[in-house]
Amino acid sequence: MSYRTLKLCSGKGAYEAVPDPKRRLDLRLLRARLERSGRSVTDARVMLLVGGDPEVTIMQDGRLVIKTQDADRAETTFRGLLPLLEPS
Repeated sequence: MSYRTLKLCSGKGAYEAVPDPKRRLDLRLLRARLERSGRSVTDARVMLLVGGDPEVTIMQDGRLVIKTQDADRAETTFRGLLPLLEPS
């Protein structure tokens, strides 16, 4: 899966990654992968909230919102999650 470059959200409190092309994630499968990797996950049905520092929201449409203002932390967090987002 490929994503557009991380960009600072308009509120400047988080970075967003948007899949290109658009896709739909199987959140149930993704939740299981995230939990097996040791991450805490809250399932809100249409999105997953991944605990940690920084916290990440994963939307059903594939978008990720990484709650940090630090571009390097956002990039590192995104790169750490990317393998889990790939279809198996």
